Amino acid sequence: MNVVVLSGAGMSAESGIKTFRDAGGLWEGHNVMDVASPEGWARNPELVTEFYNQRRVQLGEVQPNAGHLALKDLEENFHTVIITQNVDDLHERAGSSNIIHLHGELIKVRSTEFEHDIFELGYQSMAYGDKCPKGTILRPHIVWFGEEVPLIETAIKLVEKADILIIVGTSLEVYPAAGLLYHAPRHCRIYLVDPNRHEDISIRNLELIRDTAARALPELVRKLKMNKG
Repeated sequence: MNVVVLSGAGMSAESGIKTFRDAGGLWEGHNVMDVASPEGWARNPELVTEFYNQRRVQLGEVQPNAGHLALKDLEENFHTVIITQNVDDLHERAGSSNIIHLHGELIKVRSTEFEHDIFELGYQSMAYGDKCPKGTILRPHIVWFGEEVPLIETAIKLVEKADILIIVGTSLEVYPAAGLLYHAPRHCRIYLVDPNRHEDISIRNLELIRDTAARALPELVRKLKMNKG
């Protein structure tokens, strides 16, 4: 039984991580394109560097919520892969081990010239101009708006083999991740966890759960375990 989980910002919001949609589309008072695009980096790399420094500090102060912990329980009972749009490490800290970060990882930095040269930074700050061992300037290991999503093809292949697909904390409006839903096979059972969605999605075998991740996922995992086999 292959279970694939697609998680988005709402998953971590209950842990205190702020989402892109806070304050009318501003992120901590900044226009998203100023701090999450190649153009923003080119215009003001010092601002972008400090923005992600602050995000790392915040990340170090929060904890996984009951939804994250439920997915660890799910992994102990099913072959589970988490495909996340989130750049935090809360899935890892909850104990999940099979995670694909579509949009990068906040606690890592990478070379501006050699994209596969990625380095662990943890929850500490970096200064603009810090360099990798090869002498190239480092940047946040984040997939910004307008950049390719390198792992999207891997994610598609995983969804194509899913028996169960759980979608949680995502508006299904940001592509290409939002399109993953449509790669689920005909037999796949789909659970959409979204407390704010009022309209149904006309997708075969889809059950809408109008609740938050922290409340819905423990109950959903319990139900899946009871029906296992």
